[in-house]
Amino acid sequence: MVPALIILLIAFSLLLIKSADLLVVSLRRLSRQTKTGVFALSALLLALGTSFPELFVGITSAIEKAPNLSLGVVLGSNIANISLVAGLTAFITGRVVVQGDFLKRDVLIAFIAGILPILLVLDGKLGRVDGLILMAAYGAYATSLFRGRYLEIAGAHKKESFVYRFVRQFNHINSKKTKEFGRLFIGIALLLFSADMIVKLSTKLATIADIPIFVIGLIVIAVGTSLPELAFSFRSLKDHEPSMFFGNLLGSTIANSTLVVGATSFIHPIEVKALEEYIFAAITFIVVFLSYWLFIRTKHRLDRWEAALLVLFYVFFVVMTFI
Repeated sequence: MVPALIILLIAFSLLLIKSADLLVVSLRRLSRQTKTGVFALSALLLALGTSFPELFVGITSAIEKAPNLSLGVVLGSNIANISLVAGLTAFITGRVVVQGDFLKRDVLIAFIAGILPILLVLDGKLGRVDGLILMAAYGAYATSLFRGRYLEIAGAHKKESFVYRFVRQFNHINSKKTKEFGRLFIGIALLLFSADMIVKLSTKLATIADIPIFVIGLIVIAVGTSLPELAFSFRSLKDHEPSMFFGNLLGSTIANSTLVVGATSFIHPIEVKALEEYIFAAITFIVVFLSYWLFIRTKHRLDRWEAALLVLFYVFFVVMTFI
């Protein structure tokens, strides 16, 4: 029973990713056809594209009164992005060199955003006020402080959606507005359906396996929702765009920690139930992020041995979570 549920979770996670990709492609083409403001739609929403899976899972889990799942997914995704995704991509492609001074700014903001929900939940609960604080922090990031970063990420998406290349299951999308709107609503419907199934299957798996639903989100679903970041990371390094590689991972961490957690806790307050697992995951995120920061800050590059170490961090994290 448990293996079957895990297989179904993986299947619906892939559907969730494909739905997010369909939505991103439709939004990009509609914004171009309707001449909507570049930042208002193209930059903001397309740069958020890799966090759509976490966002929809968060909203759905809050509606289903299982917000701990979203908290696990966000924290697990952040750990997976910084260790597994960054490490695996850099290890396979080789040394990754980044130029520019954005690291001094974006890495610090990503770290602050990552620990903000951890600090707010010290009292054991993320309430609606906490949710508003987190969403306001994301709004500040998105609208003024880092507009250039969003425009840069959105520019990369204009080449074609990252997951669209990663999972080719649909035919080429027609550029007519009517069909684009149809695909847009199909994408939203599939996102809601797959997210709802993920929440229900996770709840059932947690009950049968006697595992906190937080842990299900932390490991199983978090890896699935990190696939867009993995695909985008490979694509950006293949196109010799290392700043996009770093920027996307940092931007995803910021969106997950502020917008996703904020929206979830605003809809339904989050009370941490798996306290030991949460504390261990929070400490892991801080250690992994600081290690990642140290690697790229000292030499402005990520060497292969450092990438391997990040992957080992993630393996250790998974093993210790289930011990």
